[in-house]
Amino acid sequence: MNDLTFSAPCHFGLESVLAGELRRLDAENVSAADGRVSFSGDFSMLARANLCLRTAERVLILLGEFEARSFAELFDRTRELPFEDFIGRQDAFPVKGHSNKSQLHSVPDCQSIIKKAAVERLREKYGVGWFEETGPVHQIQFQILKDRVSVFLDTSGPGLHKRGYRRNSTEAPIKETLAAGILDVAGVRRDSILYDPFCGSGTFLIEGALKAMNIPAGITRRFAAQSWGCIPAAVWQQERARGLDLVRRDAKFAAYGSDLDPAAVELALDNAHKAGVAQRIRIRTRDIREFKTVTDSGIVVTNPPYGERLLDQRAARELYRVMGQVFRGREGFSYAVISPDEEFEKNFGRRADKRRKLYNGMMKCQLFMYSRDLRK
Repeated sequence: MNDLTFSAPCHFGLESVLAGELRRLDAENVSAADGRVSFSGDFSMLARANLCLRTAERVLILLGEFEARSFAELFDRTRELPFEDFIGRQDAFPVKGHSNKSQLHSVPDCQSIIKKAAVERLREKYGVGWFEETGPVHQIQFQILKDRVSVFLDTSGPGLHKRGYRRNSTEAPIKETLAAGILDVAGVRRDSILYDPFCGSGTFLIEGALKAMNIPAGITRRFAAQSWGCIPAAVWQQERARGLDLVRRDAKFAAYGSDLDPAAVELALDNAHKAGVAQRIRIRTRDIREFKTVTDSGIVVTNPPYGERLLDQRAARELYRVMGQVFRGREGFSYAVISPDEEFEKNFGRRADKRRKLYNGMMKCQLFMYSRDLRK
């Protein structure tokens, strides 16, 4: 199929980053909205997006959009959608979704209606009266916002933040997709030197290496649509080969991480090995007060402990004061710090050159960016 429309959800605040990724992948009709980016392409683009996107949460096929204010409208319009183009006679097609600011506010009832409509459509197309649903899963998702219904098929399965390298994590990890977006905003490139003095399970360091070397984010995992009978296996093979051909093995990227917790350091090193980038990363046990750089320039990107989760607020703000002291005096360095604390700048000791609103899970945060000389 050459005329598919896709939708890729992302963290609020990263829409422009994801749109840039898609354009570099040669996606067509890229358009950003709140919390998602739409684009178009064929099955090859479907596979490429799943394999290569770093900031998307998943890749959805948009089956259709319409207005519905009654269950009858919801059933009739859903039944018009081309489910048979993707779902076979034996395939499973569960339904889930959400509704907001709409007359059809009961999610369980909407699920039931959409399921019945899909069954009716497929029954008519295949001439069968019962679906065993023992085959590959085609997850139907719906979104109803202000009576506008969007119906999707999920091609990814587990969220795209699940790269495959992080089997375990420390107490308060940052999601891989959010970390990748922050690294993009911070300007991490193929020849960057990256530092993270609160590295935890190593997410910033590993995502930085994957980005710098252009290693496809999902190269080691499988996706739901790989099992679909409508997509030739050759499509996935070709896109994997394409992704590996574009890996920049000559990138001069290097990363240096540290953490106060020896268990976190051990875990970060293990994750780096699983991700295949351990040779690019050095990690050691070290207090933030002992933060050191070993290069003339670099980018510091970090997610310090939050008072709401790991430390009390007073202790967290003391860390911010220490950060302001140890980061100052390093010519040639830029800094990006994500924090939910609106008083971060006050405790850090300097107003950020730029701020960007982001969400870490449900927590509203700011990315505080310092690009000018902190020696002043």
